[in-house]
Amino acid sequence: MAITKAMATSLAGNLKRVVGMPLVAVLFSFIFFFTVPSCVSQLTRLEHQVKDDGSLSLLVVGDWGRRGHFNQTIVASQMGRIGQELDIDFVISTGDNFYDDGLKGPHDPAFEESFTEVYTANSLQKPWYTVLGNHDYRGDAVAQLDPFLRKVDSRWLCLRSFMLDTEIATFFFVDTTPFVDKYYTEKSHTYDWRDVSPRRAYLANLLKDLENALRESSSRWKIVVGHHAIRSAGTHGDTEELIQHLLPILKANDVDLYVNGHDHCLEHISSHDSPIQYLTSGAGSKAWRGDTKKYDERVMKFFYDGQGFMSMQLTSTNVEVLFHDVLGEVLHRWKVSKDLHSSI
Repeated sequence: MAITKAMATSLAGNLKRVVGMPLVAVLFSFIFFFTVPSCVSQLTRLEHQVKDDGSLSLLVVGDWGRRGHFNQTIVASQMGRIGQELDIDFVISTGDNFYDDGLKGPHDPAFEESFTEVYTANSLQKPWYTVLGNHDYRGDAVAQLDPFLRKVDSRWLCLRSFMLDTEIATFFFVDTTPFVDKYYTEKSHTYDWRDVSPRRAYLANLLKDLENALRESSSRWKIVVGHHAIRSAGTHGDTEELIQHLLPILKANDVDLYVNGHDHCLEHISSHDSPIQYLTSGAGSKAWRGDTKKYDERVMKFFYDGQGFMSMQLTSTNVEVLFHDVLGEVLHRWKVSKDLHSSI
């Protein structure tokens, strides 16, 4: 797709306001997104500046888009309150952004009814870095990637897979839905596989791009975000395809956190064989009370089958994760530190 000077200037100006990064970096990222074919082995790279004190604060919410129903508006209100207290820099959405079957197109009123008109707090008027979930693929998946939605609400930034660089951490967003075998065979739903087929080549390129990006990254903290869980005691449980194909790459490249949604709960699972922590934040609206699986108590650090969200605060030496319920109360807190010169 060719891009004119006027288009580039407009896009750069708009995204500079949204992402808060230097104009040159914005322009490069957006021109790259619009002009480089998907076969090129490189994840789209965005940047976000940390605060003046070198810290970063954010919220994580998933599985939310229900036009305010199932307590979505209450969760959103508490996100606004906690977001103000933490002076958040951005929000991460772990997918399943619009129920039940994604968007019908870029002009679907569900976008505003489930997003713009729900997350109205001043503190939430920050960039929303977003991945697709399986329910998003049941509709017009490409619509959520359409730049038109940023004209409707400039906070919205959804790509299939990309990386977000900050000075202290890099977030690697992964499109996990195409990994799951059952979506290609089930008869009850149809999925929008445009730009994903042929599947084998798409996944091979994605895994190669991610592995290269992780290996080349010198970030203090490496955080991978996807919709589907690698480890979960929720109704969906572990995702075997991710354990087979994605997890070995994360282990080999010193990933600190894997953050996901999909199961409508909040949970923290540790690992026997690596430092990776598995964090589920998929409770943005409808939750599945009591629908859990037995799990190894040695690694299960926290599980809550109600509604809520997650907050995260990072510095160059510390990460603190808090899980909040529908009323914003802290249910679980976890903190990890790294020696400042450990990676030198």
